[in-house]
Amino acid sequence: MTKKIVMAIMALACASFAWAQQRSVECLNFGWRFHEGDVQNAQQKDFNDAGWRVVNVPHDFQIEQPWVAPAADEKADNSDAAANIKSRLSSRGFKEMGKGWYRLHITPADSLRGRRLLLQFDGIMYTGDVYLNGELIGGTNYGYVDFEIDVTGKLKLGKENVIAVMADTRDAKASRWYTGGGLFRSVRLVSTPSDTYFERHPLYITTRDNKYVNITAEITFRGRDSKAVAEVQIVDPQGKTVYEGNTDVQRGRMARTFELPLKEITIENAQLWDTDHPNLYTAVVKLRRPNGSLADVACSKFGIRTVEIVPGKGLLLNGKKVLLQGYANHHTLGALGAAAYPRAIEKRIQLMKEYGMNHIRTSHNPYSREFIELCDKYGMLVVDELYDKWTRQHTGGRVDFTELWQKNIPEWVKRDRNSPSVIAWSLGNELQQDPNQPFNDFGVTMYRLMRPLVARYDSTRKVTVAMHPRYRNWETDSLPCNLAMETDFQSYNYRYMYFPGDGKRFPWMTFYQSEAAVAAMGQNFFEMELDKVMGLAYWGAIDYLGESQGWPAKGWNQGVFTIDLETKPKAFYMKSFFKPDEPMVHIGIIDKKGDQMWNGVQTGNDGMSDHWQRVEGQKLSIVTYTNAEEVELLLNGKSLGKQKNDVKNAKMRNQIRWNNVEYKPGRLVAIARNGGKEVARHQIETTGEAVSLTAEADKPMATKKNKNVAKWNADGMDLQHVRIVAVDKKGRRVPMAQQEVTFSVDGPAEIVGVINGDINSNEMTVGNKRSLYNGVCTVILRSKQEPGKVTLKASADKLKPVSVKLMTE
Repeated sequence: MTKKIVMAIMALACASFAWAQQRSVECLNFGWRFHEGDVQNAQQKDFNDAGWRVVNVPHDFQIEQPWVAPAADEKADNSDAAANIKSRLSSRGFKEMGKGWYRLHITPADSLRGRRLLLQFDGIMYTGDVYLNGELIGGTNYGYVDFEIDVTGKLKLGKENVIAVMADTRDAKASRWYTGGGLFRSVRLVSTPSDTYFERHPLYITTRDNKYVNITAEITFRGRDSKAVAEVQIVDPQGKTVYEGNTDVQRGRMARTFELPLKEITIENAQLWDTDHPNLYTAVVKLRRPNGSLADVACSKFGIRTVEIVPGKGLLLNGKKVLLQGYANHHTLGALGAAAYPRAIEKRIQLMKEYGMNHIRTSHNPYSREFIELCDKYGMLVVDELYDKWTRQHTGGRVDFTELWQKNIPEWVKRDRNSPSVIAWSLGNELQQDPNQPFNDFGVTMYRLMRPLVARYDSTRKVTVAMHPRYRNWETDSLPCNLAMETDFQSYNYRYMYFPGDGKRFPWMTFYQSEAAVAAMGQNFFEMELDKVMGLAYWGAIDYLGESQGWPAKGWNQGVFTIDLETKPKAFYMKSFFKPDEPMVHIGIIDKKGDQMWNGVQTGNDGMSDHWQRVEGQKLSIVTYTNAEEVELLLNGKSLGKQKNDVKNAKMRNQIRWNNVEYKPGRLVAIARNGGKEVARHQIETTGEAVSLTAEADKPMATKKNKNVAKWNADGMDLQHVRIVAVDKKGRRVPMAQQEVTFSVDGPAEIVGVINGDINSNEMTVGNKRSLYNGVCTVILRSKQEPGKVTLKASADKLKPVSVKLMTE
């Protein structure tokens, strides 16, 4: 059987403590057998799966499917049926819907006898059923939310068992975007004591006045004991124990499971959590029986910080004004589809921080727990969202929405409530566009039902719903909708221009631009009263699969980063005002004007590039993005003039236009100045022909000269992104190179994705080949479970190949 990873307690962060044996967590991500499509009797224990493909989780079976192009007659047909087909294909990434089966053979150890056993699934996309030895034991009707199944007494110890999972993408209309399909997040087998133990997500940690820590623990007594002692240890960000104390636990008469507030803890001179200093403490709670034996252990990281959402001020973090500068995207990860690899998530968060972002809205569903933990680590502020619209169609399609929320909300809130990065809860999105909401009042009654359930499990955060349009239709926008009168703060998608008027009429309101159009970037930032609002989230800042605006585009392509995480020129525009204290300038060339509309908002960006490979004599429209006072543009050493940054014009601030610039090969340089002194420059130049490939790994092998590199973990989960670039004789990227690159890997790693920035490409994101686009493509490697040297080779026609040596540890 495939090697398993045994982790101590619930989080890797707690693995170093000596009490790991009291609660064990066994990773079940490896060695699943998979078959695409529905298979009769695949749930039965004795079903013959010998011919099935072996896959490792996380896994998205839909990303492996071929693209499904709309037929010519479908494109031309304007009937309702044809419109449904086109909508289905474009919204869900031009992939077919369907089912997939997974089977895992496991033989649990006899040493687990007498213990409580739980199967934990971090998600099944989009809905799923779980079988154990042929018996249906559970599943999910909304696969974005984690769940667990008690298999005590069902799992046969010392014998082979079969866990079978049927994952279903559901009907095409069950989502508005590419969801992926399958076991897209981790699976675990958890074992705890059976007499006295902690429940799921048992610790609720709150802080007060940036000094006091309160912990409530959810405990169950199943044995003879009615008493226990809860021992609490608080460890600071440097690993030093700063508190130890005990609380006596007494079982109540009416219930075996109860939530017990422990003694309040004082942390003097606490290291606060914020976006620049994401200090994390660890709470360890040990549960001891009356005889002194250790029954169970729970731990959770948390941050000491104060979040306030205040009318007329916006968001205050530890008493200081913080402006949300972020983005809202769907959960998928480019070439990997929906498969929730922590390293792929981390890479995106690191990129966003580099460009000045401090905020992510999880549109329109909970992301993985690892995502939230990484936001805790890097200081990203999260608006944690549970649903899109509150209908059966938009929440899995298997059961009515009114059957979901009572189960989903407790799991969602309890999972993420200790994370300092989560500053608010969002229950839904754009209900105003669908009249089929429960109770026929555009969400008011449904919100009034759900809001108290959120507060039952977390009373420290405010709750909102993203709204668009601001009222019930496109024409009537004189007053906000009734739901805006109910939410704790007012989240308007795109309609920031109504913040001042609504604020005057309703001074108790606080405003958040929950989606902002990249096409109106800058203007929709500077025109807000930044000292009064919470901030904004740019919609689709990273290009993604699904929600295409027409074949051959496989998805959204209006972001400031391509689907392979290359920067577009407009990313530097965003950086110019998200990081105003870092002088910068960047050249962008307008290749085509954007005019696409989406949800009543212009989302089409100007198509731009930042290379100097043009047709001689061509007249170009050029933009220089800068936060400096002025820019001078020079072509081959000759000045084309100087222009001031019009900082009083919200629409043109930080962007200077240069029209009818005649192209000549050579070098174009932009020099930014403050007070006449150069503070930044950017240049682009004409390159020669591509002659070779280069490779840039994000976790290169350590050398004598460069020892301080990120480790590529040999845990079977860690990723290595290797960027392949076509260069000329001088080592400059050649943007016109578009040859197909072939990859091969030797050593304990495998290729899990290949990608470039061309959203129109018909190439697959799996396999060992990918064409260059703008002279670049990326191959993604997944480590195996043994350490060793890995050699990646990349070759392309008429280019010198490249070989890079890597190491898993």
